[in-house]
Amino acid sequence: MAETSTDSASNPGPDYGSLHSKLSSVFYSGRSRDIAWRRRQLKAVEEMMSDCEAEIFAALQSDLGKPAMESFATETSYVSGDAAHNRKNLRRWTARKRVSTPLVAQPARSWVQAEPLGVVLIIGAWNYPLQLVLAGMSAAIAAGNCVVIKPSELAPATSAVLSRRVPEYLDPDAVKVVCGAVAETTALLQQPFDHILFTGSGAVGRVVMTAAARHLTPVTLELGGKSPCVVLPDADLETTARRIAWGKFSNAGQICIAPDYILTDAETEAQLLPLLAKVIQQMFGDDPQQSDSYARLVNDKHFERVSRLLESGHIAVGGQVDAADRYIAPTVLTNVASDSAVMQEEIFGPLLPVVRAENLEAAIAHIRRGDKPLAAYIFTRDRIAEDKFLASVSSGSVCVNDVMMFMAAHELPFGGVGASGMGAYSGRRGFETFSHMKAVMKRGWWPDIKARYAPYTEKKFKLLRKIR
Repeated sequence: MAETSTDSASNPGPDYGSLHSKLSSVFYSGRSRDIAWRRRQLKAVEEMMSDCEAEIFAALQSDLGKPAMESFATETSYVSGDAAHNRKNLRRWTARKRVSTPLVAQPARSWVQAEPLGVVLIIGAWNYPLQLVLAGMSAAIAAGNCVVIKPSELAPATSAVLSRRVPEYLDPDAVKVVCGAVAETTALLQQPFDHILFTGSGAVGRVVMTAAARHLTPVTLELGGKSPCVVLPDADLETTARRIAWGKFSNAGQICIAPDYILTDAETEAQLLPLLAKVIQQMFGDDPQQSDSYARLVNDKHFERVSRLLESGHIAVGGQVDAADRYIAPTVLTNVASDSAVMQEEIFGPLLPVVRAENLEAAIAHIRRGDKPLAAYIFTRDRIAEDKFLASVSSGSVCVNDVMMFMAAHELPFGGVGASGMGAYSGRRGFETFSHMKAVMKRGWWPDIKARYAPYTEKKFKLLRKIR
């Protein structure tokens, strides 16, 4: 997952106690609990995505070289659709949910009702600098919370747009944007937020979780990992190659759910490689560096890190680099050993290693030797193989015969498991993440069965056994 850096040993930075206190006051005034208020804020998110589209596209181009179509599909359109989905389902999600009441508690009615948590902190990452703060913000607002969003300092142009536009469109008393880097993030984490959503690296996720523990603040961590892509011999290889290449090389591979590497047998690899080369050429031309559809690495640090990984195998496709342009070509690596550098960390760049696994059992064994990934992919026509993969591989999400497309279904929860994260959001799950699902029972006054009260007798004990 993208890095968002913070260090508790750094300069503690500004004091955000006053900011948190003011947001708490707004929350306890009841403003954000109002359903009409929530709907207005979510509608405002949709309007902001439409009104400010050109400005946002320019910022994303500046920060990441992101093509406008990618910016629309994965940033503005996604955020707008997510906010609209939350808004349209708000009445149903906030309604009391009746549950059964046992005989021993009668006469009574029991239900669960959602209540907002309070003040929520959303810390985003640079690879999707708009989506990763605004989607979480929309879920928190839908649940009735006040929100602080901290966009990534590594995407300064997009952060500046958020800082400027969010107060114009949303309630500035209830939704705040804090820009900055280590000092600001560290200072924010000192505050007693009611929930924290962090997207970034596992190393920084540990820092966030440690800071949250001081206040017993619950956290949702989206951390990424090495998302495997298993290709079985019976797959439609032309479609498989096209879909994998799209998922891997969009945003120059800087996607937490991108297929990190391919697991397949030798014969299937031999058929797949020329197809991957073909679709890369079709998508980005003979020289992807000149393509308007291909992004760039976010900064020099990440360019250098990904460039070093090119030495981990044989370059079958691509491999060209240009440090001045932070450009690394869409690259496929073969003869990749399991212990090579490219297999030791999430790549987060446009390198696609192919690792040999002679059958599904070997692929599953390989995946299980590592941390649980944020996403896992399998391409096959075999339903038995599909079911075995689903039952045997633990991951945050799975897509069968495609990559990443589960993100288009707003009702599917998005989150990791194990080292790839904890908790989830999106759709109803996002609403519930930022809510406390309060259990309520309302009892009648009569009859008031005396058997439950002391002094306890054998007769009362027998009665209790019967009605339980």
